[in-house]
Amino acid sequence: MRELQFREALREAMNEEMRKDESIFLMGEEVAEYNGAYKVSQGMLDEFGEKRVIDTPIAELGFAGIAVGAAMNGLKPIVEFMTFNFSLVAIDQVINSAAKMLSMSGGQFPIPMVFRGPTGNAGQLAAQHSQNFENWYANCPGLKVVVPADPYEAKGLLKSAIIDPDPVIFMESEVMYGDKGLVPEEEYYLPIGKARIVKEGSDVTIVTFGKMLSRVVMPAVEELTKEGINAEVIDLRTVRPIDYATVIESIKKTNRMVFVEEAWPLASISTEVSFRVQREAFDYLDAPIIRITSADVPLPYAPTLIQEALPNAARVIKAVKEVLYVNK
Repeated sequence: MRELQFREALREAMNEEMRKDESIFLMGEEVAEYNGAYKVSQGMLDEFGEKRVIDTPIAELGFAGIAVGAAMNGLKPIVEFMTFNFSLVAIDQVINSAAKMLSMSGGQFPIPMVFRGPTGNAGQLAAQHSQNFENWYANCPGLKVVVPADPYEAKGLLKSAIIDPDPVIFMESEVMYGDKGLVPEEEYYLPIGKARIVKEGSDVTIVTFGKMLSRVVMPAVEELTKEGINAEVIDLRTVRPIDYATVIESIKKTNRMVFVEEAWPLASISTEVSFRVQREAFDYLDAPIIRITSADVPLPYAPTLIQEALPNAARVIKAVKEVLYVNK
């Protein structure tokens, strides 16, 4: 094992797969000459050349369409959006072309490609650059949606995404690129669609994904542990497909659930998982499920308002105590 930054783990995943398969290429704004807006693709132009690491104009709809066409013709594109906020410009190609082409062509045109880039807030970047669209993309049949939580997960899941026969939305937290974590030296893949139990517990199940795990949930769990509350923590890893079975088995043990995600509350991933839990494990629940999301507003610019709008550890601790009836 060695310690890598989140961006380095992503780069290793792409490098390893591109060395094995010449049909894989990377394209996006500033991925080549500038080494990537977040330096994820640093050094890749030197190794793979300009035909496989391609700088594009600021034209997401255009280069996303080129990538879909390339996938239809047997190549395996990795499309980097400088941020998933900008993917909305290309969403017609993502939803109406990439996600639907296999079905509409009667299986003649698989679309083995990855759309990747940063998601979520990163401080004072204002409302148009601070959004979470995991639930938007997860709503669309034909796509897989992956949201890794640390460098180890990022590398293993991205390698699986690159070799997957279907289009994969791979969403990386903008504030995590410098995060460090242990990554094996040997090659490995992590399964798409299988959640992981980060911490076993007996009192309450906390479900989350992406940066909420390290930034919000684990600090809250640390404090809860000091108070004698033993929380089980589940990282979904992927939000399409969702590993409902792991969540439900945990609920059968703990009988309580708190779900933490950064998106807005309406039609969120937590909404869907909460419905499924009450549908399949209602008799095991000893308290109503509590969801913690961002406020139902465009993210403000003022730091004080940002703190009020986003999930935080204090809100998780309060929610856990509510489902445990600790303060009642």
